[in-house]
Amino acid sequence: MRKLRNVNLAEVRAIRIELEAELAGQRFGKLFTLSRLQFAVDFRTPGSTYLFISIEPASPEVYLINRRLRDLERQAVNPGAFAVFVQKRLTGMRLSSVDQFDAERVLAFRFTGTDEMGVDRSYSLIAQLTGRSANLFFLDGNSRIIEAVRETKGIGQNIGDVYSPPSRPAADRPDEAPAIELKAGETLSQRLDEMHAAAEHAKRLRSLAVTARNKLKQQVAKLERLAAKLDADLAGHGDAEKWKRYGDLLLANAGTAKRRGENYVVVDYYDESMPEVEVAAGENMSATEAAEAYFKRYTKARNAAEEIARRSAEVESELNVLRSEADRLENAIKEGDESTIAEFADDKRPEIAQKTRSGGETSSFARSFISSDGFEILVGKKAKDNDHLSFRIAKSLDLWMHAADYPGSHVVIRNPNRQEIPPRTLLEAAQLAAFYSQGRAQTKAAVHYTQKKFVNKPRGAAPGLVSLASFKTILVEPRVPELERADQ
Repeated sequence: MRKLRNVNLAEVRAIRIELEAELAGQRFGKLFTLSRLQFAVDFRTPGSTYLFISIEPASPEVYLINRRLRDLERQAVNPGAFAVFVQKRLTGMRLSSVDQFDAERVLAFRFTGTDEMGVDRSYSLIAQLTGRSANLFFLDGNSRIIEAVRETKGIGQNIGDVYSPPSRPAADRPDEAPAIELKAGETLSQRLDEMHAAAEHAKRLRSLAVTARNKLKQQVAKLERLAAKLDADLAGHGDAEKWKRYGDLLLANAGTAKRRGENYVVVDYYDESMPEVEVAAGENMSATEAAEAYFKRYTKARNAAEEIARRSAEVESELNVLRSEADRLENAIKEGDESTIAEFADDKRPEIAQKTRSGGETSSFARSFISSDGFEILVGKKAKDNDHLSFRIAKSLDLWMHAADYPGSHVVIRNPNRQEIPPRTLLEAAQLAAFYSQGRAQTKAAVHYTQKKFVNKPRGAAPGLVSLASFKTILVEPRVPELERADQ
């Protein structure tokens, strides 16, 4: 749970002085809605200075910010009823004063001016910075509430009431001592803005981390369910060798097998003592027919065992990759690496396309090299870029590579003319695949390679995760060979 930031009374007094010195006498220009509970007010000051108001219960704030107008316009969302109401009534009005209610974390912005009918009006915008009851009120000239952002309870807190701050026990009065120390030449607004930016960054990281962890957990859980289903399927097919043995015994005892209910009693020639055993069979089946049924069951179980073993190995390999990715995610969270966390959370980032020398479109996040033999080698940078490279850029007969035992970049050797890839190009691309992986510190690293047509994307798999229907392996030194860069 996010810790509440308790606004200090001395802080409110200090910011009031700063705001009044900067804004008093200025005209109300435009109200930007940055979120449901955050606003910025343009007072048409000479610089790019705006009044920032947050009534988020966890971080109620009022201070000055310096922003570019286009950045505020880009950040702004559609205004709600409160913002539309305030904009209509305050546009062009002059801020006469900024007041603080005694011993309360409440600032009152007093406005005076004439309406469109030429009638003198006065209004107040009340920023109530009181934690869970934080709110923004609009008052008429008689201090009655005529609009509010949130619904808060208590006397003087409802539309139609004469405004009064929320009541609190005397023992619950906010601290008077200054809470923030300023650097030389720094204003309180600058420090508050810096603190707010840091808090918002931390909040975004926490949100991304939760999303990223949940996505990985879902992917792991899905693969674990698949692994359990494969185990159940294998158990359902039974022991292939057992079915073959029963079929052999029924054929060997075809002329001597005795019926006992739905079973045949046969001599077990696989056992040195040759005991009699019972083998289940259909009620109307002869021993030969029952043997054929067992052989069919044997063939089905044997084939299923081979296929399930292959698929189970793929699933286990995918799970190992996800476990490794989970470690990478936790390291990114620990280090505050927003880019990597966003990659796991599948945070949408615009992809910029550029043309390569061969005329193909490739992601701007892929490195491009030209091999000694003139082949283009593309190296993905991140997991999402790997998917884009392997399944959007690479063609069926391009050669695909990846470090065998470590997470890393997908590498593609472009082969538009369907030529045989020279050994020197193969080696150079493999060295790149090993270098741009977590195995780069190894003396030698194994690299799998295959034609792109044998590379598949399992349903629901994490970004960058693939399975290979067929591949070969080459052992190379992880390094970047001296090649021409095509993306520079």
